[in-house]
Amino acid sequence: MESVEQKRNIISTLWNDKEKRAVIIQIFSIAGLFALVWFMIGNAISNLDALGKGFSFDFLFQPASYDINQHLISYTSRDTHLRATIIGIMNTAMIAVAGIILATVVGFTLGVLRLSKNFLINRIVYIYIEYIRNVPVLLHILLVHGVVVHSLPNPKAAMTFNDSFFLTKRGFFMPSPDFESAMTVVWIALAIGIAFTFWFRRYAKRVQDETGKIFPVFLISFGAVVIFPVLVYFLAGSPITWEIPVLKGFNFKGGMVVRPEFLALWLALSLYTAAFIAEIVRAGIIAVSHGQTEAAYALGLRPGRTTQLIVIPQALRVIVPPLTSQYLNLTKNSSLAIAIGYMDIVATIGGISLNQTGREMECMIIVLALYLIFSLSISSVMNWYNKRIKLVER
Repeated sequence: MESVEQKRNIISTLWNDKEKRAVIIQIFSIAGLFALVWFMIGNAISNLDALGKGFSFDFLFQPASYDINQHLISYTSRDTHLRATIIGIMNTAMIAVAGIILATVVGFTLGVLRLSKNFLINRIVYIYIEYIRNVPVLLHILLVHGVVVHSLPNPKAAMTFNDSFFLTKRGFFMPSPDFESAMTVVWIALAIGIAFTFWFRRYAKRVQDETGKIFPVFLISFGAVVIFPVLVYFLAGSPITWEIPVLKGFNFKGGMVVRPEFLALWLALSLYTAAFIAEIVRAGIIAVSHGQTEAAYALGLRPGRTTQLIVIPQALRVIVPPLTSQYLNLTKNSSLAIAIGYMDIVATIGGISLNQTGREMECMIIVLALYLIFSLSISSVMNWYNKRIKLVER
């Protein structure tokens, strides 16, 4: 009886302690969550066994037997589902990176113009933002794709630039580089230039903090990253040859090609997300105290320099957190690419591969895991940047 009473007293003591009670509740919650996940996985595997399917990822090494029109690395229909998945990952990453860059540039520009004192500019930007934000993104994708496909000429009447670049409704054809062995020296020179730039920027900042001396950081960095590798490139004998696209039959052969599906998806997602970014930028600029602007004007700074040096750096602390959400939305909205035939993750492993193999569970697990990795990667980068620009309190 005494031992039972002692155990009750110990349990009562642990439960009445606020911190220990919180730890106990978290332990039981995590254990319950793992138990639920384990039950769901076991139940799914049992059901698949009952259907005679089992649970395996062996299908990834079987021939895919379908074509992909846009790929950065070599691919044929005889390659495996795994290689098709890699192509889908690269296509999704390409549209996400390109879309984020364009959406950021357009969004920041529109956000600043939205606050313009010019009535015409202000109203035009306002109408654009309200129209874009209140129409579903899928309709924008279909509209832009239709405009791109129907407004561009056929290959025989292609728009040409210097007889090397050709724009048609079947894609934007351009020369493709063929790197020779000496190009390795140029890549090494570029890596050295980038490493030197990072070191020199820190060194220049330390010297400026200690002595007040200011180095021409931009010019020296430009020389290290651009001019130095270019000089090495010419000294190495220009180790790049170019394959020019040539019209053969009804289409161009050779070179690189950017498909109209990519152009349409890139423009639609970028312009759609830019409308939301513009409102975030506008809110961040308004959040900066007007006294900061007045103080800058009193020091003789022009409005453009005031916005660049005073307003935007302070507004970024308000802009970056919601901006992260828009980057995530753009990446996840790229899953709508299947509507216009752009082969991303959903169209490859989550679409054709799933239908051919009948491995619904495995394919969906891969798709969900890949989008989770994309989202966590973007969030990590943005959180790191947010920490760099936050206010440092004493």
